[in-house]
Amino acid sequence: MSHTYALKGVVLDAPDPRELAEFYSRLLGWELDANEDTWVTLVNPDGPTKLSFQLEPNYQPPTWPSEQHIQQMQLHLDIQVDDLESAHERAMGAGARLMEFQPQPDVRVYADPVGHIFCFFTA
Repeated sequence: MSHTYALKGVVLDAPDPRELAEFYSRLLGWELDANEDTWVTLVNPDGPTKLSFQLEPNYQPPTWPSEQHIQQMQLHLDIQVDDLESAHERAMGAGARLMEFQPQPDVRVYADPVGHIFCFFTA
């Protein structure tokens, strides 16, 4: 018997799910779907992928790059863009923070307002 698996989305912990969802909505241009106090979901208007945010009052932001004995990054979002410079301006305008350590010239590493790491890259 064969089974089909389809990853439909990613969930990020946040001390304020709505506030973080609004940041990613500004960043990506995605639309709010589920919008509750403890759970908010954004929907990609061009595809099936969703990005959700769940309440975690004890959330601790990761370090980048990682350090021993300090909260390490468990995952990060890779977002393909057409133009790094215009994407950079959009990220900064939305409230992202450019990380000091940049591992590659064709990738930009940022932190969202609560410290989740995401990267912009070109094809």
